[in-house]
Amino acid sequence: MKINDVLRGKGNQVVTISPEATVTELLALLAEHNVGALVVSPDGSSVAGIVSERDVVRLLNGTPDAGEVRVSAIMTSPVHTCTPDDLIDNLMRMMTDRRIRHVPVVVDDTLTGIVSIGDVVKSRIGELEFEKEQLSNYIAG
Repeated sequence: MKINDVLRGKGNQVVTISPEATVTELLALLAEHNVGALVVSPDGSSVAGIVSERDVVRLLNGTPDAGEVRVSAIMTSPVHTCTPDDLIDNLMRMMTDRRIRHVPVVVDDTLTGIVSIGDVVKSRIGELEFEKEQLSNYIAG
């Protein structure tokens, strides 16, 4: 199974935020879209970084006026990315080894989607259910 198979099921919508936006604006977008991370992009198509709820929590620990801090100050960069043709198994391995939960999908340096650990787990469960059904049908005759 490839990343493109996951995107086909979930869609290609990616919420981005400018590096110059504030943490207050970031929190509003995270809540509005009910997501755990946003791709940081100056133009909506290139990937400058990624910022997650975890980054915000780290900032809040002892930072006065944290809401006015720029996203560029807390984002992770460079970002680990994948392509639609990458295998899900390789993505799972990368996410586990690097302890990351969101991976932007990029084609020719252009953002085309994002895959979360939840998306990967959901696709893997779907694969296992299909295999179970096939084996049950085979055994039943």
